Amino acid sequence: MPIIESIPNLSEGRRPEVIERLAQAVRSTPGVRLLDHSADASHNRSVFTLAGDAAAVKAATLALFAVAVEAIDLRQHRGEHPRLGAVDVVPFVPIEGVTMAECVTLAKDVGAAVAERFGVPVFLYEEASANPARKNLEDVRRGEFEGLAAKMASAGWAPDFGPATPHETAGASVIGARMPLIAYNINLNTDRLDVAKKIAAAIRHSSGGLRYVKAMGVRIDDRNLAQVSMNLTNFEKTPVFRVFEMVKREAARYGVSILESEVVGLVPSAALVRSAEFYLQLERFSDAQILEKKLREG
Repeated sequence: MPIIESIPNLSEGRRPEVIERLAQAVRSTPGVRLLDHSADASHNRSVFTLAGDAAAVKAATLALFAVAVEAIDLRQHRGEHPRLGAVDVVPFVPIEGVTMAECVTLAKDVGAAVAERFGVPVFLYEEASANPARKNLEDVRRGEFEGLAAKMASAGWAPDFGPATPHETAGASVIGARMPLIAYNINLNTDRLDVAKKIAAAIRHSSGGLRYVKAMGVRIDDRNLAQVSMNLTNFEKTPVFRVFEMVKREAARYGVSILESEVVGLVPSAALVRSAEFYLQLERFSDAQILEKKLREG
């Protein structure tokens, strides 16, 4: 059976009852597994990880939109994470028995359905977009919800699907297809937001850092901490341990240490194995030595 992973990011992380309604919308969709979901109050954002075939994933995505458009009003929304829409971003990821081209087709199909059913403008991104200016999520989301109307009125920013103006409460959504990424955050042992932003600028690709890293500095108010919040878009070419070590070195320049790090959502086991190999200095280690892998293989 073909397996497509989808990781919708929604602009709600503070109302448990709304988050549960969103999760239930996925659970109630036949043919889809809700693999994980998490909410962050400081970011005011939830991330859902679900999997199934194309038809089931499309149905679950539309079910999420139905709840989000009714329950989330971005005019009242505040949080540390940049956002463009109530359903902010929906990537489709090929996992097994499916191609990237099929995920691109799914992204376009879902985008058209969202625009028609909910009146929410949709921008395509990553592999689903033929427009170089819209490949990168941060370029599409720049200006956020508050600047969306002006952005859509400017040249080159008509949506791929839907109305030419933002939805009054739900803004716009960004839908696309991409390879797996790791949402990875490092909390610093300081409340200095300026330090987190300087570190983020040093490590992200767009300002001269590591090739497959997107990063920003944010403040976690409820813990009085600064955080380097990242997406690692190719853990094979830029491994997690390299990112961690670079953040640690950059932080030391400002007399700051790392308090802890966290993975948001799911992570490929290979990414963790490679980090273990690095820090434990394992020699001639093989995936065949992993107990659970051997048990699954029988």
